[in-house]
Amino acid sequence: MNSKDVLGRDGEQIAADYLERAGLRILDRNWRCAEGEIDIVAAERRVLVVCEVKTRSGTRYGSPLEAITPRKRARLRRLAIRWLVAHGVLFDEVRIDVVGLLRDHTDHYLIEHVRGVG
Repeated sequence: MNSKDVLGRDGEQIAADYLERAGLRILDRNWRCAEGEIDIVAAERRVLVVCEVKTRSGTRYGSPLEAITPRKRARLRRLAIRWLVAHGVLFDEVRIDVVGLLRDHTDHYLIEHVRGVG
């Protein structure tokens, strides 16, 4: 596994732990279908939360949150519907969140959670 994959895997675990501490219940991780992948599927009461996780080791290419384009948000919304259909469950609302993680030189992470991006 290359260092970028390790960084991404570690970031997703840190994000999942963070979301659980924030009161969300993790339902699924790295769910895939023909149209793509959802990093984390969670529930916050009756709200389905589809969470994209972006982890970076620096800001040379921008912040982690800058990587979430309008096109990416639209794809995440489509994937959320695919997940709902595949699992046969209903929620009152669907929300798209982004967790951006920035690792510093001491291997600590700055976490930024933005709710309802799309």
